[in-house]
Amino acid sequence: MTSIEKALRMAAETHEGQYRKDSTKDRKVPYITHPVMCAFILRQHGFADEVVAAALVHDVLEDTSISEEAMRLALGNKVTDLVLMVTYDPALSWEEQRVAYIQKLRAAPAEAKAISVADKIHNAQSLLDAHAIQGPAIWAHFTRPKEKKLWFEGEMLAMLQETWKHPLVDEYAALYEQMKQLD
Repeated sequence: MTSIEKALRMAAETHEGQYRKDSTKDRKVPYITHPVMCAFILRQHGFADEVVAAALVHDVLEDTSISEEAMRLALGNKVTDLVLMVTYDPALSWEEQRVAYIQKLRAAPAEAKAISVADKIHNAQSLLDAHAIQGPAIWAHFTRPKEKKLWFEGEMLAMLQETWKHPLVDEYAALYEQMKQLD
């Protein structure tokens, strides 16, 4: 079994029963669509199997009961190390988590930046699609108001533009501009 298949199985099992924030009572979006789309974005840009596998499980340590040790056993050190680079510190407040995340990624290798920006791209695409359906009510699905979300997105984008030249950063920049226009 390949690292991608192992990661996909872990993601599907651990995210079972979870739904995306843009879900409504009439339109439930299974969470697994998010890591699959992140992996798809990275595969389209030619990233290695371990990077694609890490994208598939990038939220597992944050959002499920799987431990770092269990992930290392199942997927190896490279995949797990990449996941840790894109995982928020739960001991910090929301704002502190975001600042620490940006600083961690500033020094991270390109593979970790790629996973993070694929995550941000898919989240932005989902937000824009949901806004087209739900309008400004979409912002109520998040733990922080629109202004805070856009602050974080802008800070992430600035860091990526300073530290990593890649077409994915340009794609994220275009999506960020669209998000800023939302009501």
